[in-house]
Parts: sequence; C-alpha cells; structure tokens
Amino acid sequence: EKMPKPKPGGMYLGTSGLQEMLKEGTKHFQGVDEAVAKNLEACKELADMTRTSLGPQGRNKMVINHIDKLFVTSDAATIIRELEIAHPAANMVMLATKQQESEVGDGANFVVVFAGEVLFGAASLMRMGLHVSEIIKGYEKASAKALELLPELTCKTVKDFNKKDELVDAIRGCVATKQFGYEDFLAGIIAEACVLTMPAVPRNFNIDNVRICKIDGLSVLHSHVVKGMVFT
Repeated sequence: EKMPKPKPGGMYLGTSGLQEMLKEGTKHFQGVDEAVAKNLEACKELADMTRTSLGPQGRNKMVINHIDKLFVTSDAATIIRELEIAHPAANMVMLATKQQESEVGDGANFVVVFAGEVLFGAASLMRMGLHVSEIIKGYEKASAKALELLPELTCKTVKDFNKKDELVDAIRGCVATKQFGYEDFLAGIIAEACVLTMPAVPRNFNIDNVRICKIDGLSVLHSHVVKGMVFT
C-alpha cells in the first residue's frame, strides 16, 4: 500500500500508530461524514430494537434495568425508559419518544421506527454524495408537504368530547395496540370514564381524574366504571 509522504518537519501516523497512542477501547473516527454515519447507525439500531413490538401483533421484550427489575412489555415507551442509552444521537430519539408519550400518550414506537427509517434514508443519500445540509433542506421540504397533506387524510373527527360514541372511535385504535381483542369493550368503559371527568375545556383534561383499581379473581370483561372513590 502506498503511504502519503509526511510534510516537512512533521511525522505521519498511520491508523495503527494513532490507535497505539490512545487508551485501550478508544475508537477513532476521521471526518465529519464518518461521525454522522456512526450517529445514524446508533439511531437505526435503536429503531430495529423496538420495531418488532409495533402494532397489536407486536412481540413482548424482556428488559432488566439497572436495579435488576424485570419488565416484559411491548410498550416502546417503557422499553426505552428502562434502557440506559448513553449515545447522544440515540438519546435525542429517546427524548422525542418521551415527549410523544407525555403529550399524546400513544405512538411512542412509531416515533422511534419513523426516525430510524428517516435516518436510514439519510445514510443512503450520504453514500450517494449528498451533503448533510442538502439532506436537511430536503427533509424540511418533505415535512412541510406532509403537514399540508395530513388534514386531507383525516378519517374521523371528534367534535363533541362529551359524547361517548365519538370518544370510543378515537380511543379504540390506541387500546388495540396494548389489549388486542378487548379494544371494543375497554374503549367503551374508558370513554365513559372520560365523559364523567371531562372539564368544560377538553384541552385541560387531567388523566389523574381517572384511576384504575385491580381486583384479583375476575377477568378483563368484568371491569366497570365506578363514579366516586374505590378502596381495595
């Protein structure tokens, strides 16, 4: 292999020579593009981890956190929350997932998978020779176009939040991802509980006004709404 000539007064260090100077376990990356590629790879691995848990037929994951507590769940928000993610780029995806869970309460897995696919596409564009700034401009245009088209793709709209039937249609899809097969029954009692605690301004709805009490010995289909306080 032909090695480049060192500059006058300088010394050329090959990859192996530089690696010997660094501490054991240290990784050396050269160039901005390679660093960006490593960030994209970390985010893609996080997306691949939760992808198989997406949807009502998603698989459960077994997670053991730092205090050796065991979780068996398909909820991406729980999976990511219990993982100790140190990579800065993957951590940004995790923060986006937490924000989605906090504001909407659903769609956390979609955020991770969608971010992974978008970044995977960005990696392909980088290999084609496009600069990072060009890719960002393209995604910004795509985002603006998506926001323009989304209102036209609305399937149903909840106009009156005090009507149980309208709330059932909005809740059923969210429940189906967690309790597939019981979504029709659970959506009904959840909507009933929401109507009972709905404030004058629906945007100010407080989820803490609806509580769940678990009683051993009965099935999900024996669940019902109690207006008041329950002590178990």
